[in-house]
Amino acid sequence: MTEETDTPKEPGRARALLSTADFRLLRAALASHARTTEDREELAKINALHHRLGTYVPDAE
Repeated sequence: MTEETDTPKEPGRARALLSTADFRLLRAALASHARTTEDREELAKINALHHRLGTYVPDAE
């Protein structure tokens, strides 16, 4: 029998799932969708998500 003396491996460095350009594209898509929806509840959710995405990537305009 062999003893297991290996230490557990550390997790690798986390990598970003989305790029800065992705956040801008998502915000633009949400803004476009918000202009076409008439459901007030959905619009509130879209606006909140649009705002949260903006805290990561403020408008460059």
